[in-house]
Amino acid sequence: MTQPNPAQHPHDLVLTRPIPVPAEKLFRCWTDTGLLKQWFVPKPWTITRAEVDLRPGGASLIVMRDPDGKEYPNAGVYLEVVPNRRLVFTDAYTAGWVPSAKPFFTAVVTFEPEGAQTRYTAVARHWTEEARQQHEAMGFHTGWSLCADQLEALAATL
Repeated sequence: MTQPNPAQHPHDLVLTRPIPVPAEKLFRCWTDTGLLKQWFVPKPWTITRAEVDLRPGGASLIVMRDPDGKEYPNAGVYLEVVPNRRLVFTDAYTAGWVPSAKPFFTAVVTFEPEGAQTRYTAVARHWTEEARQQHEAMGFHTGWSLCADQLEALAATL
């Protein structure tokens, strides 16, 4: 089955770049909680807790901490898991398919081998144009690019 182009929706924010690391290593950094904690937020932010139940319907919890010590829990579920190729998750639901109070976006992350490197694409698909604009104003492009730099650096050491 051919997947639709994840960047076709008008409420999307997209980061895509080649990364000179095999897809398997990037996928591992996304799914191993010990590794995820090392790159998932731009420094000096940190991840204080990461839980991953890597299966469709499996829960995800990532707690981010800002430099002042305030924590931001982000709960969600995985919608699709294709090992070493694709992750789709959303904050529209929490564990057990319980609807969240205020869904913000669904993420589609792909890892496409291109010779000795991987085409890494992260799409944040928002429910509304207002949510997309809010995420962009929060620093999506800068923040997600910094995280991709951190992801690349970590994956290169594996």
